Order: sequence, then C-alpha cells, then structure tokens
Amino acid sequence: MAITHLKGEEVNLLGNEVNVSDQAPIVKVVGQDLNEFEIGGAKDVIQVLVVVPSLDTPVCAAETRKFNEEAARLTNVEISVVSLDLPFAMGRFCTTEGIENINVGSDFRNKDLTNAYGLLIENGPLAGIAARAVFVIDTNGIVVYKELCEEITKEPDYDTVMKEIEKLI
Repeated sequence: MAITHLKGEEVNLLGNEVNVSDQAPIVKVVGQDLNEFEIGGAKDVIQVLVVVPSLDTPVCAAETRKFNEEAARLTNVEISVVSLDLPFAMGRFCTTEGIENINVGSDFRNKDLTNAYGLLIENGPLAGIAARAVFVIDTNGIVVYKELCEEITKEPDYDTVMKEIEKLI
C-alpha cells in the first residue's frame, strides 16, 4: 500500500493491512525488561495499539505522554505504545518521562507487529521503521477503529480515538 507519509513523499508499507472489522492479529513485542508480551486478539480489556516510529522524536514523545495521561483515567483499557526502538532506549524514555500507565514495547526483533498490521515502511529515508497508527480493539479482538496517520510528522486525532474508546467502555 502506498501513502503520502513523509513531508509529501509517497512511501510504501509492507505487511498485511489490518482494517476496521478485521480480527486484530496476535503478536508478541519486547518490553523494557526484555520479556515479551502479547498484543491483539480477544482479551478481557479494550486494547489501544499505538504504533510510533521512535520514542526519540518530539512527535512520538508527545503522543506517548498524551496516551499515558489518558490511560490514568481509563478503566478496563490497556494502551500499548510500540516502536522499533531498543528496549533500553524505551526504558530510559519511560523513566525520564514518568510513563507508568501504559505498556511500551519494541518490535525490533522480528518486526512481527509491523508486518502483521501492515505498518513497516519499505522505502524512503525512513525505510525499516514503523508508520504512525492507532488501533482500538474491542474485547472480542475486533478492530473497531484505525487511524493511519497520512503524515508521519503529525500526531493522531486524540479526540476521535478517545470517543471510540468511550463507546466501548
């Protein structure tokens, strides 16, 4: 799939495109402690999957802080922010920024998540990293909301994401 994604430059995304009403693929990502955890599929909680290129950028950092703040007021909702950063860098970021209310994971080992959700950038200067996207997954494991940010340097529509979450609570 091709999208306009980097300051007007068209890039291609690799992997299996996941859309609203699809079953959310179950994948494992690596946590800050180097242990894996699962994302996707049916769970007892609403899942919010936030995929960012790197926590070491101002937009990704702001987005992660925003979702961490929102998670503090939500019940029965599990928010996971995933990037291709190394777990050590994620840990440093979370400690420095006080990120405590969300799961932070890395897809660096096998790129299972970015391939399963169709978010791996194939070409251009950011080839090999993740596109910016948000998925809301209901307790049955069905994707009920998807936002693939058309421009990687822009944050997602937080208001719409929160409205979609609140519909499920």
